[in-house]
Amino acid sequence: MIEVQNLTKRYGSQYAVRNISFRVEEGEIVGFLGPNGAGKSTTMNILTGYLSATEGVVKVNGHDVLEEPNEAKANIGYLPEQPPLYLDMTVREYLAFMYDLKKCKLDREKHIAEICRLVKIENVYGRLIKNLSKGYRQRVGLAQALIGNPPVLILDEPTVGLDPNQIIEIRDLIKRLGKHHTIILSSHILQEIEAVCDRIIIISQGTLVADDTAANLSAQYSGDRRLLVRVAGPEADVQRLLAGIPGVVRAASFGEKEAGVYEFAIEPAVGADIRRELFTRLASRGWALMGLRSMEMTLEDIFITLTRERLPQTAAVKKGRNEK
Repeated sequence: MIEVQNLTKRYGSQYAVRNISFRVEEGEIVGFLGPNGAGKSTTMNILTGYLSATEGVVKVNGHDVLEEPNEAKANIGYLPEQPPLYLDMTVREYLAFMYDLKKCKLDREKHIAEICRLVKIENVYGRLIKNLSKGYRQRVGLAQALIGNPPVLILDEPTVGLDPNQIIEIRDLIKRLGKHHTIILSSHILQEIEAVCDRIIIISQGTLVADDTAANLSAQYSGDRRLLVRVAGPEADVQRLLAGIPGVVRAASFGEKEAGVYEFAIEPAVGADIRRELFTRLASRGWALMGLRSMEMTLEDIFITLTRERLPQTAAVKKGRNEK
């Protein structure tokens, strides 16, 4: 659906983006991460045709953004960090204007009404945009991106400035949109990326340093597959039970953490998922499972590791299909 090959953007001798390549397949939701100044916004502007590349090729649904700009842009719905709103228009007037600007051929009233229901802005349809809250303005911006039902959505910081409830609502909406659209989502909220996205791309200093699932990146960089478990039960008996679970290499006690509750580190064999058996065995003995968490690196840890220290491009973590 989206293909980026050897993309480079240079300003004089300075590189904003240097030789990055990746693919986004139909139906994927991909998180696009990078620190400020990493080239994230530059890349997204090139994908949407707002900025030209110095070198490289970008194709959207088979259309080259440089050679076939109109065809490529017709496949994209774009929500920039600052939605392109006309504040003195009503929501109705603005969406009708965007419908005409995009030369949409779908039934006007029915199509716009469907979008308004989807993003939940029916109740502000007749209001001036300047009188709307930040959350509703974001929804109106998302509505304009959906006009024409483009197969690709590119969303740059769609939840910036929203309160926690609004963030959850927009996150759920993006998940629903992912059933019918290919989505590239940029955000500084790493928990949001992890909750919504199928795959994560990280760039740093203009180069691609990671392209994989959050789980695979965690396994790649952690080197620690252990599970940390807290159990209310006799320490020695619990440790023997944990060590005897099929797939467990070893179990070690970290001692009592609260009255009658002990903490254990369990190391499972590579590829073993012991969680169900762990719960079943503890329940059969009447020992309460008080906590269970992985000791692998979080997405935040991985992001800091990859962007704090410059990695050579050959060390970038890429999925096998991107190395073909």
